[in-house]
Amino acid sequence: MTQTYLTTDQLAERINYNPRTIRNQLKDSVLIEGVHYIRPFGRRKILYIWEVIESEILTRPLSPASIPMANGGYCHG
Repeated sequence: MTQTYLTTDQLAERINYNPRTIRNQLKDSVLIEGVHYIRPFGRRKILYIWEVIESEILTRPLSPASIPMANGGYCHG
């Protein structure tokens, strides 16, 4: 399977988020290293795996009573 790797700026453009939001809020709370993104050659640069993120966006259901939380989770109360 061929995967599409995106930089933070490219991902931000595709999902209409600010790159800073991705770096500060989504990375490591919603997006998991080794699943949603990689650090090639153990370096500082991060590449996001588009197919995995797209699948996550399309399959994560939100019930009408769900309240988004700051840490990326949802309150179903």
